[in-house]
Amino acid sequence: MSVPEAKVRVNHALKQKSNYRWLVLGLVFILYTVCYADRANIGVVLPFIQKEFALNNFQIGAISSFFFLGYACTQIPAGFLLRKKGTRGIVAIAVIGFSAITFLLGLVSGAAYLVILRLLLGITEGPVPVSMTSTINQWFPAKEKATATGFYIASTQLAPVFVPIVAAAIAVSLGWRYVFFYFAIPGIFIAILWYLFVRSKPEDSSMVSQAELDYIRQEEVVATKEVDQRSLGWIDKFIRYQKVQPINSPKKVFTSWNIWGNTLAYFLMNSVLYGMLTWVPMYLVNAKHFSLIKMGFLASTPAIGGLIGALLGGFISDRVFLKRRKPTMLITAIATAAMMLVVTQIPNNGALVAISLGLAGFFLNIGWPAFTAYPMGLTTRETYPIAIGTVNSGGNLGGFFSPLIVGAILDATGNYNLAFGFFGIMLIIGFCVILTLKEPKQA
Repeated sequence: MSVPEAKVRVNHALKQKSNYRWLVLGLVFILYTVCYADRANIGVVLPFIQKEFALNNFQIGAISSFFFLGYACTQIPAGFLLRKKGTRGIVAIAVIGFSAITFLLGLVSGAAYLVILRLLLGITEGPVPVSMTSTINQWFPAKEKATATGFYIASTQLAPVFVPIVAAAIAVSLGWRYVFFYFAIPGIFIAILWYLFVRSKPEDSSMVSQAELDYIRQEEVVATKEVDQRSLGWIDKFIRYQKVQPINSPKKVFTSWNIWGNTLAYFLMNSVLYGMLTWVPMYLVNAKHFSLIKMGFLASTPAIGGLIGALLGGFISDRVFLKRRKPTMLITAIATAAMMLVVTQIPNNGALVAISLGLAGFFLNIGWPAFTAYPMGLTTRETYPIAIGTVNSGGNLGGFFSPLIVGAILDATGNYNLAFGFFGIMLIIGFCVILTLKEPKQA
């Protein structure tokens, strides 16, 4: 089919398509908000757990970190499994599984059980992010993928907006164990909704019109040809914008520097994201001496900035940089590094702390959708689950090591500024790694 004929079919499809993919994206958003809430609540209850079990900072870091060890271990196996089985049933089982583990966290009698259950929580949550991005890759045309991914990434920031406030209120009024009891409930309902309304591919759904299916599958070809003819001048040279052979086999996934470089950069970004998620509440209580309730509100500010950043970042990547992913990735690394320096200089003032943490969250997340969307431009629909499983697996090891390292730094020095300095170093290294990646130009 020629490009003009495809344009005619796409324009006709625009008038008749069902737009069911946006409902699917809405369920992706809700489901991952629940998923992220079940992992993020630990940061708020750590001060209570530390006091009850008399733990040092390294032990506290381990409780947070072991989630990411289990999480990382399941990413690549989940990619292979999703390639064969699809997302529908796997997601439903995973959500029910991590909801049950969340409930059990409220029943523990010692810190060792917390570590074990956090490991199991990571294992059960592991298939979910691979499934979410694979769903987006299947359900959206090329020109909407980063926007859709940004919407999905925004769910990771919505949860930390309300989780500190809600969890702190529950912990203060009922005890920290009730945080886990209440947070376990929503997952059961969203698992049922997912299984009833979402299919692995739009072709399998009776709710998708042929016009929408044509739009999803055919516009990708048209949009690619049009966008590739437009140059961003010096930006294209700086980001190494060039044609790259599609990664069409698992072997090529594991031998591609672009995939491994993206994985390493994601590891460094996750070191900062999950390091902050773990330690910002403790920083606000121990270093800034805010009350637990005020901590709950201030700890949500990085997520408020991150929510705006993720939504805006996906749009910028798709529309301003014309599906180039590296520009926002580079902005995230260098701008957030600068914000880490700012945070270390902020006086003990609630408003200034909120603004600085909010801006740090904004810049950290403006490029976040691009780390997930970047492999979409390198792979086929069949190899993407393996590629994103690899990226998530290596990337989330940052969430395992970072809380432990920061905990050790704090035990040795008690200086939170050194922790933020550690985050800044990770971001600068990440910037350098991103520069080595090729920006794929679709053939």
